[in-house]
Amino acid sequence: MRITREKLLKLAKTQAAMRVMQNRRLVCVYLTGSLLDEEPLLGGTADIDLIFVHDTPPPQEREIVPLSAEVHLDIAHVSQEQYQQPRSLRSDAWLGSFLCHNPLVLHERGHWFEFVQAGVCAHFYRPETILQRVQPQLDAARQGWMTLQSAAGLDVFQRTALYLRTLRQTANAVACLCGPPLTERRLLLHFPQRAQAVRRPELSAGLIALLSGGTDLLAEAQTPQWFETWQTALGDAGQTSQHPPSLHPARWAYYTRAAQALWSETPAAALWIVLRTWCAALDCLPADHASRPSFVSLCRSLALDPLEERLEALDVYLDTVEEMIEGWAKENGL
Repeated sequence: MRITREKLLKLAKTQAAMRVMQNRRLVCVYLTGSLLDEEPLLGGTADIDLIFVHDTPPPQEREIVPLSAEVHLDIAHVSQEQYQQPRSLRSDAWLGSFLCHNPLVLHERGHWFEFVQAGVCAHFYRPETILQRVQPQLDAARQGWMTLQSAAGLDVFQRTALYLRTLRQTANAVACLCGPPLTERRLLLHFPQRAQAVRRPELSAGLIALLSGGTDLLAEAQTPQWFETWQTALGDAGQTSQHPPSLHPARWAYYTRAAQALWSETPAAALWIVLRTWCAALDCLPADHASRPSFVSLCRSLALDPLEERLEALDVYLDTVEEMIEGWAKENGL
């Protein structure tokens, strides 16, 4: 089947209507994420991001529902109570941002969404409110760096996972100055535009260097051999009973096809997907899983193991971002 944005939107509306008929406790259903953009597909795959607001505590926080090999629903289940203080959501980089970033309402009781959105989005883009969303991510990134400095008890998998999480928090501290946070598949794909928007385009090259170390790995024309090992690890993790929703089997093609498609044009964006999901997969898999040696080899080729020299570069990068945000705050009278 040829997948188009129009077909995906129709699927979203149909699935939302079906769920509302099955569950009368749903206060609101709204669509967020990449489907709101003109190009929701990446590697011929897409997810449909839905927020389900319940009038009672929901039985689960996140649900993955496969619709085909290429498309799945990614449903966040949220209690209505989380919206009772709309002003507090202005400083929420995730729930608040996606509530104000042109969501599409598919169901609501009365004017519930209109009322909540009005309360959250009022003053949402004021400089002081933006800073309230940015600062926690920057603080978390600095804390991650400090933890890595004394991470003697962590193995290479845990250190790499924490390092990547710190990079993500740093990138989103920059990204949230001019938009919603960047999600997993598109973080390094869209970060250059965000860096350009805050007049610091060099931050993009700096972030890529922190990921790849400036190695020749990203210059390879074809996807490397370890792609297959990574794909196997993802598939095996999805079959375990303890896999997180992000590694649901329905998301295997979502990651693998996206990385395959990105490698020739923006290999750093593909590498980001590989490393983040491989770390998550290894966390679910036994210690003797066959993909572990390949992961360690990849980390060493990227100079991510050992990590000491890269931490020095991360420290400098964080200092640069902190100074940039301080300058932005002063420019905006804060």
